[in-house]
Amino acid sequence: MRLSRYFLPVLKETPAEAQIVSHRCMLRAGMIKQASAGIYSWLPLGFKVLRRIEQIVHEEQIRAGHIPMLMPTLQSADLWRESGRYDDYGEEMLRITDRHGRDMLYGPTNEELITDIFRSHVGSYRDLPLTLYHIQWKFRDEIRPRFGVMRGREFYMKDGYNFDIDKPSALHAYNRHMVSYIRTYERMGLQAIPMRADSGPIGGDDTHEFLVLADTGESEVFYDAAITDLKLGDRVVDYDNRDECAAIVQEWTTPYARTDETHDEAVFAGVPEDRRRSSRGIEVGQIFYFGTKYSDPMGATVVNDKGERVPVHMGSHGIGVSRLLGAIIEASHDDRGIIWPEGVTPFHCGIVNLKQGDAEADAACEAIYAALTAAGLEPLYDDTEERAGAKFATMDLIGLPWRITVGPRGLKNGVVELTSRRTGDSEELTPEAAVARVVEIYAGI
Repeated sequence: MRLSRYFLPVLKETPAEAQIVSHRCMLRAGMIKQASAGIYSWLPLGFKVLRRIEQIVHEEQIRAGHIPMLMPTLQSADLWRESGRYDDYGEEMLRITDRHGRDMLYGPTNEELITDIFRSHVGSYRDLPLTLYHIQWKFRDEIRPRFGVMRGREFYMKDGYNFDIDKPSALHAYNRHMVSYIRTYERMGLQAIPMRADSGPIGGDDTHEFLVLADTGESEVFYDAAITDLKLGDRVVDYDNRDECAAIVQEWTTPYARTDETHDEAVFAGVPEDRRRSSRGIEVGQIFYFGTKYSDPMGATVVNDKGERVPVHMGSHGIGVSRLLGAIIEASHDDRGIIWPEGVTPFHCGIVNLKQGDAEADAACEAIYAALTAAGLEPLYDDTEERAGAKFATMDLIGLPWRITVGPRGLKNGVVELTSRRTGDSEELTPEAAVARVVEIYAGI
C-alpha cells in the first residue's frame, strides 16, 4: 500500500479523553474513532490488525478440531427466560422490543442460542464430541465505558461451546481449549497466563482467565514467576490425545497463578519467596466448564450407548479479539508509539523514501515495494512529500516492526538501511539483501 493512497488520519496531539497508552496510541495512529460512549468505528489500520488477530484465532481453533459458524447479534429473550438468566444478567444486557412487541436482546454471550441449535439437530452420543464457535460482535452496557477498546460497550469476541457425553470428555475439551489458547497468544507475541478465576454470570466451578501482565490491567494478580518461563513454541500437540493435553495443562496450572477473586494467601505463601509476584493483569480470554447448567433447563439431551437420554456436558470459551489490540499495545510500546509483534502487524514492513522525486530513490523504493509484494508481504510505502522526520515519526507511531529507509546518499554506496522498531538497531544492506532479510523474518511466522 502506498501511503499517499491510504486513509491514515494520524493525530499530532493526544485527545484529552485517552487515559491509557493503548487508547492514546490507537486514536493517534488513526486506528479507531469514537462513535459514541464505548462504541468505535474501526478505521483501516485498526481494522487490518483486528483481522490479523481474528485469523490467528480461527487457525488455532480449527487446528484444535473446533468448527466455525456464525450466530446473530440479536437474540430472543424467550431463550434466556428458558435458561433462567434473562432477569439475572443485570443492566449490562441491552434489552430491545421489536415492532411486534417481542422482547429481544443484543447478545452479550451465546450459551442459550448455541444450546437451542444443538438440541434441534443433535440427538445421539455418536454425534459427540462437538465444539462449535464463532467470532461476532457483542454488547454489554457498561455503566462507565473507558480505556478505549479495553472497556468498551461493543466488542468483537470469539466464543466457543463444547458438547460432550460426560464430565471427563468435557474436561478434555476444557484442556484442549487451554492449550489452543496458549498457542494463540504466543503467535500474537503475548504471554497470557492462565489464572484460576471466578465464573461470574456464566456459571460453573472450573474456569481460568488468561491475563496479560500490564500496569493498566483491571485485575490484581498473584503468581509464581516460574510460569513466565513456560513456552509452547513449536511443540506439536495431538489435540485428540487426552493425556497429552492434560499434561500441558498441568504444566501451566501447577505454578501458582490467581486473580484477586480466588487468591489464597496461605497457598501463595508456599511459593518460594524469590518467585512470588503480584501485578496487574488484562483479561484477554476465559474458559469455563459448567456441566449441565444450560442443557438441563433447556432440554439439550442425547441418547447414550445404553439407550438412556441424558443431558450433555457443556463448556464455553471466549477470546476478546478487539480487546487484544489494546492488550498488545499495553504490553508492547514505547514513548514514540506502538511496537507490533510480527504476527499481528498491519503491514509487514515500512518503506521510507527520504527524497521523494529523486529518480534513483524513487526507482529503488519501487523495486523494494514490488519485491516484498511478490514475496507475499504487505509493505507500507511512504511516498508522500513529508519531511524525513515526520515520516519517521509516523512509522514509529504506527509501530511496524521493520523499516527500510532509502535515500540518495546510501544508494551512492549501493545500500539502504533496515531498522528494527523494537530494538532500534539498524544495518546497511543492499536493497536485495534487505528484502531477503525481511522475507526470512516472516517465513517462520
